[in-house]
Amino acid sequence: MTAKLRAVRDAARPAGTVFGDPYETPDGTTVIPVSHPVGVFVIHDGKVTWEAAVDTTRVLLIGAMTGLMAATLGTLAVLRKPPWPDVVIRRSR
Repeated sequence: MTAKLRAVRDAARPAGTVFGDPYETPDGTTVIPVSHPVGVFVIHDGKVTWEAAVDTTRVLLIGAMTGLMAATLGTLAVLRKPPWPDVVIRRSR
């Protein structure tokens, strides 16, 4: 679990409340956790940015596994019944 996601989970309030308590980091940045969608608002030097708490490693892993599975199933389908027509040579009498 990422530090951002942990901060959101730890700062979450009872159901119905979307924003957690803001806290300030040592460098003067104010962080406001948001429970839906999961992420944080970061206020630094007077500018507000949204940072979603997304685990990009998990997203990439799911994408790679989906592609690998699709390639495997496609290969098995072609080996079982090739897309080219059956060619039969018969001698005529």
